[in-house]
Amino acid sequence: MNVTDIRAPWAIRPEESRGRRVPEPEHPYRDCYQRDRDRVVHSRAFRRLEYKTQVFPNHHGDHFRTRLTHTIEVAHLARTAARALRLNSTVSEAIALAHDLGHPPFGHVGEATLDEMMADAGGFEHNRHSLRTVDEIEEKYAAFRGLNLTYEVREGIAKHATRYDRFRGAEIAEFTPKERSPLEAQIIDLVDHITYNVHDVDDGVEAHILNANMLSAVPLFGRPYAELVHELPEATERQLFNETIRRMVDRLVTDLIETTRGRVADADIRSLADVRAYPEALAAHSEKVLADLETMADFLSAQLYRSPLVQAEMEDARAKLRALFEVYAGDLDLLPPRHRERAMRVGTLPAIADYVAGMTDRYALREHARLVTGATLPN
Repeated sequence: MNVTDIRAPWAIRPEESRGRRVPEPEHPYRDCYQRDRDRVVHSRAFRRLEYKTQVFPNHHGDHFRTRLTHTIEVAHLARTAARALRLNSTVSEAIALAHDLGHPPFGHVGEATLDEMMADAGGFEHNRHSLRTVDEIEEKYAAFRGLNLTYEVREGIAKHATRYDRFRGAEIAEFTPKERSPLEAQIIDLVDHITYNVHDVDDGVEAHILNANMLSAVPLFGRPYAELVHELPEATERQLFNETIRRMVDRLVTDLIETTRGRVADADIRSLADVRAYPEALAAHSEKVLADLETMADFLSAQLYRSPLVQAEMEDARAKLRALFEVYAGDLDLLPPRHRERAMRVGTLPAIADYVAGMTDRYALREHARLVTGATLPN
């Protein structure tokens, strides 16, 4: 058996799960985390990620990443890192596949707009909505609301945090906020950071906003690019760029694995309880790589996310989402029946936010055209 199939003493084990909110009998040949992963993949919220923006809306081109392809990339890296660290890779994969289920249309500007519209009702945050999606909004089973996922996967969704997002809301209390997540969940924060830093570079070049000359000034890209120019003198510009992206991912994931492995050893971790009790996250990058990632994130913020093309697209999306929200707030009869019923239980603004957050980009645009401008957009 490959060494990566032998789990570390601090890895999550199905037989030690803290269980589901609604108890269920175990499956004869799939453990609880395999079932969680499959429930996420078969959910409607997961399928809708195909038409939700990562950086560029889906209609801008066939090769831009969507929220779905981003999620799949995060899951792949999470599985790789978890196996190398002898963790439960199925748990990491399940959390990764679920981590963006609550993302609204139009990327982070969609989230910011809903947060603004919800200012007097607790705000909006997509991790919180991801948890609400798997706990309440998905409707697939007769015996319970939501997907009834295990505590460990739900905890991973609730405690997910990156530079751009962190759970806000009273619901976090269920997951003992002062207790550290298992390593299977901790690595999701880091592979998510890797994925959007590296692959947003790829999309920025695809959109002709960024180029290799600009990126060469950023160490995370510039170092491997310079190496490859020397190693592959006959390669085309596109080949050099693609090889640089591949090398960036490999180096970042390797650094994550090696740094985390060293921190676990230095902390003398011997059990999952030790991971949970440790005063800080054990999954980490080296200081040098973390600095390089922050430099890249700052570069992308200035040169890509604030570029005129992206800003114009996002301001248009912001205005349309705000107008759509206001239309629903003015007439709840425009909501589907189950969301009107939900408004009776959770309040008008939260129910509207939940409905709008579930929309794909294209559905939100069609609804705006129908309800705000009186136009009809093609499917």
